[in-house]
This record gives sequence, C-alpha cells and structure tokens, in this order.
Amino acid sequence: MMKGRIHSFQSMGAADGPGVRFVIFMQGCNLRCAYCHNPDTWSLTGEEYSLLDVMKRILKFRPYFGKEGGVTVSGGEPLLQWEFVAALFKRLKEEGIHTALDTSGTGNLKGAKEVLKFTDLVICDLKFSAEEEYFRYCRADMTEVLNFIKLTEEMQIPLWVRHVVVPGLNDSPADLQKIVKIARLFSNFKRLELLPFRKLCNSKYEALGIPFPFAGYEECPDSKIDELNQLIKHF
Repeated sequence: MMKGRIHSFQSMGAADGPGVRFVIFMQGCNLRCAYCHNPDTWSLTGEEYSLLDVMKRILKFRPYFGKEGGVTVSGGEPLLQWEFVAALFKRLKEEGIHTALDTSGTGNLKGAKEVLKFTDLVICDLKFSAEEEYFRYCRADMTEVLNFIKLTEEMQIPLWVRHVVVPGLNDSPADLQKIVKIARLFSNFKRLELLPFRKLCNSKYEALGIPFPFAGYEECPDSKIDELNQLIKHF
C-alpha cells in the first residue's frame, strides 16, 4: 500500500493557493535555507500515512474548501516523495478536487513530471536571483530550479512564484527587479507573492539544538512588503 511520511496537516489554509485549502506538509527536505521557518521538516523520518488515510481526511473537509478551494501539498520538499504525491494528486483529480504543489523546484525532474501530470497549480519558491546566492544560503542549485520551472511551462501549468524578503539581504528595488525579470521569462507565470521574513521559528531551532543562521537579521515589516508590491507594478 502506498504510504507517505507526513509532518502535519492544516485543514483550513488560506495562504497556499486559491480559496480555502487542505494543506499537507510532507516530511523531508534536501535544502538547508538559512531563513527556513520549519527545520523540523528537514529529516525524512516522520509518521507514515497511507494514501487511503489521507484521502479520508481530505474528503471529510471537502464541504469547507468546495470547488473554489482544494488541496495543497507542501513541505519540507514534496518532490522528495514524488511517488506518493503523484498517486495522491491522481486520486484527487478523479474526485474533481483542485491540486496545488508548493515546492522549491529541486529534485528529480522525471519524478516531478509524474506529479505535474495531475497538478492544477504550481507554487514555486524563487529564493534568490543568482546562482552563488542560491548555493550560499540554500545549498541549492539554481539551474535545477529553473529547469523545473521550465518543465511547468512546457506542461502549461499555471505558476505562482514566491519570494521571501529579508531586510538587508534581498529587499532592495534592484533585488526585486531581478526576481521579477526571471519570473516573467516563463509564459505560465501568473503571480508573484512576497513573503516577509519572520523569526517565530527560533523556538524550533532551540528545541532541535541547532543555531538559526539568520538570527541576526531583522524581521521584515508588513509595510515593507506593501511598499515592494507597489514598486513591482512599475517594473
């Protein structure tokens, strides 16, 4: 029986795709982003759930998300468990439920393609605008991310790009202009979502006994996000 390692569920999510979302946070991540809010999802060790168990949970909340909402699979990095996510999305599509994949865009492209066959929306993090920054702050290969986004374009899946804004690191107009320029290279790009850097995760790092790399950075105020969103309209 198909099983997946899952960190947690959110039954009434409002920030992970259109409408009300049932959100599944998969366990395991291959990145080590310096501003990561969920270090407790890094390890692949987690509670296993069968596909049947997960479907039962989702269908119980269907009256709440209805046709306007749907299911979002996030993480961690969901593509690390692409077989499970592909099987889940296939079942959801059979039920007529909207599917969204929230991903860093890293991992096996062949596996990603299987997931994307049953994906209605991709929400992909574009963490930095340069390869050296991607590797320095995320231990990730930006080329992998761009190849994944190219695949979503080839498969004509609507794309939302997310970008975490960290004051003093990537919050200048020039930084944002580079991100917008990259996102607009792809014909399936629909929306850019700017997320403010927060430090609510401090307690998680303390509990795990590991230092928070960005503890010295200031949080990003909502006013800054508002300012940048206005700025983006003129790019």
